[in-house]
Formats: sequence, structure tokens, C-alpha cells
Amino acid sequence: MSDLKPLSASVAQITSATFSRKFVSLGRILSQWDDIVGSEMAVKAQPLKLHYRKPKDSKEKPEASLEIAVSSADATLLYYQTNLILERINQVFGERWVTSLRFVHVPANAPSNNMEYNIPSRPLSPAEKHALETSLSFVEDPEIRKQLEKLGQGVLRKIRAPSVPEK
Repeated sequence: MSDLKPLSASVAQITSATFSRKFVSLGRILSQWDDIVGSEMAVKAQPLKLHYRKPKDSKEKPEASLEIAVSSADATLLYYQTNLILERINQVFGERWVTSLRFVHVPANAPSNNMEYNIPSRPLSPAEKHALETSLSFVEDPEIRKQLEKLGQGVLRKIRAPSVPEK
């Protein structure tokens, strides 16, 4: 009988056959969007959809294009940063997988449900860091602890963030 292993060690292997790479990929782009475009632009632009094109031949690489919701003024700024954004996105995946960006225009002053969850990054206070570390001290698996810490930081930032007035 083999040693027991944490479930987190085998989840990726089990789900990789079930879930196509494209579904996980959009989640990874969303979770790292601040790092990809910068916190200032992340508030103004959000990834909407990932169009995945399967290769016709097994020798070809799969390609994807990313739709980004953005106002027309900000789309111009992002257009000039397309190569940089593509490079940063592909650093997340470790290969050149997303090959193009498409900007979908949304009105600049219209509230968008897609953009509610993006909160400017602020460092946590020492007291918040200590409370988070204390509450996660019982978690033995370092991977799970790391993910829970990221989740906790996001929750604490959202609790502290000033509310946006309704229009």
C-alpha cells in the first residue's frame, strides 16, 4: 500500500483530462490580470472571453485570442501595449499560446458587472498579515496554504476597499 498523499497533489492530474486547458486558462488570466496589465489599467479593462482554436494537425500548436472589455479611449492605450500584454499573458502559461487580443468597446461611464471584482492592490497592514498567518497556521500543505493566503488577502482587501457609489 502506498503512502497517503494530499488530495491537492492529484487534483491537477485528475481534472486535466476532464477540463480542457482553455477553461483553466481564463481563470489564470483573471486571477493574474493586475500583474499582466498593471493595477491602473486592470480597473479599466477586463478579460471577457477566450477564443480557443484547436490545431488542425497534431504538429501545430493550439492558439487562442483574448477578448478584452474596455472603453474606446483605453482601447487605444492598450492597443499600443498589445505585444507587451501578449508577452505577459504567455509568461503565465510558459509558451506562446494566446496569439491575439481583441478589444470590445464598452461605454466609458457605464457601470459593468464584470469590473466589480477588480480592486486596486493595497498592501495588508501588519495586523491583517498576522491574523491571516495565524488563521492559516494549521494548514500543513504549502500549496494549499499559499492559495488560501492569496484568497484571504483578496477578501481582506475587498473588506477594506471603499465602496463605489451606484450611478
